[in-house]
Amino acid sequence: MHGLEAEYTDRMNFVYLDIDDPNTDPFKSALGYRVQPHLFLVDEDGKIIKQWLGRVSEADLRQAFEDALD
Repeated sequence: MHGLEAEYTDRMNFVYLDIDDPNTDPFKSALGYRVQPHLFLVDEDGKIIKQWLGRVSEADLRQAFEDALD
């Protein structure tokens, strides 16, 4: 993820929620967070565009990022 973040940092924001921090519980609840890893691609209005449960390939993430940026 950090490699993609470095590549896309000027085009999108990356936010990481600490699973063990109770202060992130409201965000996890709002997103419907279930398991680790659980990744979300969210638009500028907070709408979930796509989400992944478990491992996801770099190619799948990259394609989703490109689709969201078009």
